[in-house]
Amino acid sequence: MVETSTEAHRPGLTLPAMGCGTWAWGNRLLWGYTPDMDEQLQAVFDHCVSHGVTLFDTGDSYGTGRLNGRSETLLGQFANGYQGDHREQICLATKLAAYPWRLTRGAMINACIASSRRFGRGVDLAQLHWSTANYAPWQEGTLLDGLADLYEQHQVRGVGLSNFGPQRLRKIYPQFRDRGVPITTLQVQYSLLSTYPVTQLGIQAVCDELGIRLIAYSPLALGLLTGKYQIGSALPAGLRGVLFRQLLPGVKPILDTVEAIALFRGKTMAQVALNWCICKGFIPIPGAKTLSQAQQNTGALGWQLDAGEVLELDNAVNRSDKQMVQNIFQTQ
Repeated sequence: MVETSTEAHRPGLTLPAMGCGTWAWGNRLLWGYTPDMDEQLQAVFDHCVSHGVTLFDTGDSYGTGRLNGRSETLLGQFANGYQGDHREQICLATKLAAYPWRLTRGAMINACIASSRRFGRGVDLAQLHWSTANYAPWQEGTLLDGLADLYEQHQVRGVGLSNFGPQRLRKIYPQFRDRGVPITTLQVQYSLLSTYPVTQLGIQAVCDELGIRLIAYSPLALGLLTGKYQIGSALPAGLRGVLFRQLLPGVKPILDTVEAIALFRGKTMAQVALNWCICKGFIPIPGAKTLSQAQQNTGALGWQLDAGEVLELDNAVNRSDKQMVQNIFQTQ
């Protein structure tokens, strides 16, 4: 059983209860990608779509070094070759980077055209990857105009934003409203270990008011909410290991509560964490590099935490004295 899809603002574009993030597809630095993983990534894609997880989120900045754009290329290959259930509902969403050299609305249009070429098909949902308000607010207006142009020119079926806070969202919203261009989605870093966008910024109330769907990226907190990593156990190499070492003692109340509910429910910790996001009104987009990870993610669908369990998790968040580091581009 799969959660019922929710229609987005434009006919033909539907958003499922959960999507799949593809940051790792092509990223050697943080996720250790190598091309021999592609067969497994194909299996991930096929499993997700067949189980109704039809939203795939990527970005034109994804992929390290010469592998830049690899995520989009793989997604296009997989989507164009897929012949199974839910094929017509596949939604390829890409985030167009606010690079310093993208200064005109035409630059955004050209960026989307390049993404379409890598997909080998049209972009369904085009998003501005981050706000420039924290360092170059003057740059943002033309980039947003370019995003709206894409919708008006029927090059995309929806547009979205990422890392915008409520104040910035209210400021730029009229730029789209006055052109009759709906903002379909907003992505923020959101999980049991990163409630800041809701509890501190109040982004959810504003999005509900404006009719914008919220997408939760990093809903498993880079893997910390899977239960794989514990105090005293082996941690991942590099930056993730450093971060986990700092966070684990402070987030123990949350991890213990997630584990207790998972045991009671007969679910995994990751499934409980993802289901909590869905209960909160978000579309989580967990990543997956292997078929077993994809299977675990889709196991978060078809059931729901009860109100008491959600409250237990919320209380555990309140008892914790640590949160994930916030994205430096997240605005107020």
